[in-house]
Amino acid sequence: MGLQDWLGCRSTGAGSIEPVRARSCILIWLDGGPSHLETFDLKPDAPAEVRGPFQPIRTNVPGILISEYLPETAKVMDKIAIIRSMTSTLGEHNFASHYLLTGYKPTPALVYPGMPAVVSHLDDGSTAMPSNVALDRPNAMAGSGYLGSSGAPFVVSGDPSRSDFRVQDLSPAADLAQHRQARRRRLRDAVDDFVRGQDQARPSNQNASAFDQAYDLIASAEARQAFDLDQEPATIRARYGAYTLGQSCLMARRLVEAGTKFVTVTDRGWDTHEQLFTRLKEGYTGGSVGKIPKLDTAYSALVADLAERGLLDTTLVILMGEFGRTPKLNPSGGRDHWPRAFSVALAGGGIQGGQVIGRSDSHGEQPADRPVTPADLVRTIYNQIGIDGDHELRTSDGRPVQINRDGRLIHELIS
Repeated sequence: MGLQDWLGCRSTGAGSIEPVRARSCILIWLDGGPSHLETFDLKPDAPAEVRGPFQPIRTNVPGILISEYLPETAKVMDKIAIIRSMTSTLGEHNFASHYLLTGYKPTPALVYPGMPAVVSHLDDGSTAMPSNVALDRPNAMAGSGYLGSSGAPFVVSGDPSRSDFRVQDLSPAADLAQHRQARRRRLRDAVDDFVRGQDQARPSNQNASAFDQAYDLIASAEARQAFDLDQEPATIRARYGAYTLGQSCLMARRLVEAGTKFVTVTDRGWDTHEQLFTRLKEGYTGGSVGKIPKLDTAYSALVADLAERGLLDTTLVILMGEFGRTPKLNPSGGRDHWPRAFSVALAGGGIQGGQVIGRSDSHGEQPADRPVTPADLVRTIYNQIGIDGDHELRTSDGRPVQINRDGRLIHELIS
């Protein structure tokens, strides 16, 4: 059936969640660590080696300035909250990613599950849509951890900006007619009934449930259409930008609209140790489009589109990477890893937009007030999508582990 193996990895969750504002979450992961000093926390009065080559511009919220290469984002800043005082002690990619995506510092004693896996693990599976979708290969630190294969994402490979893009495994083989699919399902049910009769001690047949979900997904025209960007008008596709990031954000909107709980969009290439100006503004080779302008088009379109469709209040959009970049430019014209101060942006899902939480010092080196840890951020995200951080999950050997132990709610963010 194509999807059966993936769906077979999922296990029964801990029950349904009380309705809250955010029913879905979209994480835009800027892999490599975006520079806060070139995006959301510019320092125009700092020395040249600190402030860098970009200038700040006004937004539609008086007093909030962001990068000149985020002009479209500036127009929707009233819907976005920026945390400028994020801080961590972990400056290595994997360790830092683990902290941001799980809320726990890594330890050899236990691998914690990422937020997408926890959401999927606790999902009641009431729709044909997969609850955890990753557009492109996700960061390994967002995996299932001690949950085992439970909550594993449905990974959509390929480039959705290509004209020949198709999602694999959503359609049966061309020579497999509908009546043959139904016959296979009846045979599977008969076998499962026999096995259950032989082993009454087993509480449920999760493989059969996975098969049913796989069958429902490929049999559902609505589910298949959610992955089909050809359903979108050309004007909407152009609004998001004709690049991988933009079309991935558009697909993320379609997926949450169809009922997916957590979508991760991964954008690589933010590890700017050298040629920062070229890579962020003009692209790797220059003369094209850099990381920030592509992000500006895609991110602003997603926020605005969700708002226009009445989906922003129920969809939490998170924009972040694993850390920031060093306050001073290095001899190669880039910035190195810097976890002591960086920025994160959030929109929708009950988040109060049009504000800045905390601030970094005059060089963007460390928080000047209101330090926020990754554990605090993850605790707040869980709160907004209806997951109690005090709730305990179980390891494979039955050990209880709190979903979020060290974080505190960022009350300023919650409207």
